[in-house]
Amino acid sequence: MISGSAARNAGRGLSEALTVSCTPGLASTWLCPRIERFREICPDVALSVVTPRRLDDVSNPDVDLFLTFGTGNLPEMEVEPLKAVEFTPLCSPALLNRLGGLVEPKDVLRAGLLHLHDRDDWRKWFRLAGLDEGGAEQGMLFADMNLVYAAAMHSQGIAMGDEFICHGAMEAGALVRPFDLAIRSPRACFLVVPPEKTGNPAVSAFRSWLVEELPAEKA
Repeated sequence: MISGSAARNAGRGLSEALTVSCTPGLASTWLCPRIERFREICPDVALSVVTPRRLDDVSNPDVDLFLTFGTGNLPEMEVEPLKAVEFTPLCSPALLNRLGGLVEPKDVLRAGLLHLHDRDDWRKWFRLAGLDEGGAEQGMLFADMNLVYAAAMHSQGIAMGDEFICHGAMEAGALVRPFDLAIRSPRACFLVVPPEKTGNPAVSAFRSWLVEELPAEKA
């Protein structure tokens, strides 16, 4: 309670500019639906949210704070781990009903696989499930995670999804998890601040707000 109160009061009177770079999936499904809470704490901060070309890109000199997905190996930056990530098959209830349910892991082949960039995540999941990895070669490739989730929610196939990012869609019933099997990603979500930006009071306020938001989401 003390920490939350401090975070809420820390932004009063701030009139700094703050540019946040956030991965597209995290921005659209987690950050944007909650950003008004930060605006309530720091109403006078001139906030800009941009998305990078790569999920781990921290090269934009105009950005004050990065929310990345990667290994966190950035020795010249201040790096704080935010969330470990697990991937598991996610699909729409309509697709599940149309297929008559997905009883065994091999049944995902009947659903049509949806891939982001490459097929590595599905290969790892097939390996974990004891299936032939060759089955992961089928399905559609997408360049952006938002496209993968849009296709999944519209019953176009089954995605290898992150429950953290998809929490809202799962809570609303737009996506369901047919199996308990999940793979731990070697990458994670990190908060990254360039050393020359650490003196920006708005960066400290955003960091405090973000850390306060995350435990509520885990609960």
